[in-house]
Order: sequence, then structure tokens, then C-alpha cells
Amino acid sequence: MLLEVKNLNAGHGFLQILWDVSIQVDVGEYVCIVGPNGAGKSTTMKTIAGLITPKSGQILFKGEPIHGIGGHQVTRRGIAFVSEEMNLFTNMSVQENLFMGAYILDDKALIKRRLDFIYDLFPRLEERKSQLAGTMSGGERKMLAIGRGLMSDPALLLVDEPSFGLAPQLTASVFESLDTLVKGGLTILLVEQNVTKTLSVTHRGYVLENGRVGLAGKSSDLACDPYVRKVFLGV
Repeated sequence: MLLEVKNLNAGHGFLQILWDVSIQVDVGEYVCIVGPNGAGKSTTMKTIAGLITPKSGQILFKGEPIHGIGGHQVTRRGIAFVSEEMNLFTNMSVQENLFMGAYILDDKALIKRRLDFIYDLFPRLEERKSQLAGTMSGGERKMLAIGRGLMSDPALLLVDEPSFGLAPQLTASVFESLDTLVKGGLTILLVEQNVTKTLSVTHRGYVLENGRVGLAGKSSDLACDPYVRKVFLGV
């Protein structure tokens, strides 16, 4: 198992948001976490990424504990996190932002291969490699955030709300890119508000409500579940 989250309890200060959350992601899987606003989806991702220290529970990556080691070390272990906020360096160019994503790599040849790979995946980024990140459209910034995450050559990509604020056409483009990455062998854990789209493309899913995992299973099964259809799909 690539990632194992066991009985995770976490939150902000005195406010506990996650209650005994357990998630598994195997190599090559495309797994999603869905649920209403405030369910704890982003908190789960940030805790896995090392940005939040859990109150209790375990996070194992490749069988080794990573809970509490900090975001910098989590990245070095092989996990890249693309946050909803994206956190780009807006006064730096597209290419400079991408190189910042490769700060843990020393192999110049590998960095060059990663850059070429990302430009193949997102041709628009290569077209605008000299443009300041802060002047790009929302869809372009989302592509750049994903590209920067990929520059570290991760084994696991955490993607939080990739369609947030995007027009439908750009949302489709971002999802196509993620699908291409999975087909190329990358493992992805995705948090997304668009439940219908998410369950149609991922392999497995977890439904998070009030900080707890309520349902889990194949995405196709969850999409047919009467409760999911009623509460999240409006059917």
C-alpha cells in the first residue's frame, strides 16, 4: 500500500475537524474524497501533506510513518500537494515557478525531463513560460500549480479542488490532464466538489461528512448509492 491513513484525528488548535479518518491509496490508483463543504476534505489533504500536525492516528507512506515530520520532509519522501489556493509565486515567471517545484531535485537532467514532460502535458505553459504567474487566467494558474507539483517527480499527487473557480471547458481540460497522469502511472488522491464528474473518472472514493468517513468503495458503486445520489447528486 502506497498511502495508509489510520484513525486520523486532526484540526486547528482546539477545534477538532477529523475524527478517526482512515484512507488507503495503492500504487497507480486514482482515489477521491468527496463530501459537503466543511466536511474536512481539505484538512485531510493538508494533514497528509504535513501542513497540519495530527492530534493522533498514523499516516504511513510506503510503509514509513510521515505524520508530524513537516511539509518539507513529506515532499522529499515523494508526495506533492496542489492546494486549492495554489500558492504560486505571482511575481515570478511560469518557468521560474516550475523550477521552484524542483527544489528537492539535484539531478539537472531529471529536472530537464520533468520540465519537458510538463510542457508536453500543458503546452500553454510552454507558450507562456516567460509570463508572470500573477497575470495568468484562473485555468492557466491551475495548470501551473499542477505542473509545479509534478516537477518534484512525486510518487503521489494530492490535488485539492482542481475545478474551483473554473469555467466548465477549463474544468474538463484539467480533468483530462489528471486522467493522462493516472494512465501514465501516477497515483492521485483528489478532493473535488464536482461529485458527478469525480466519481465518473476515479477508481475508488471516500465520502466524508462531519469529519468522518461515512461511505467508501468503488467510485462506480458510490455513484449509484441511493444516499449519495440524493444528498450529493440531487437525484
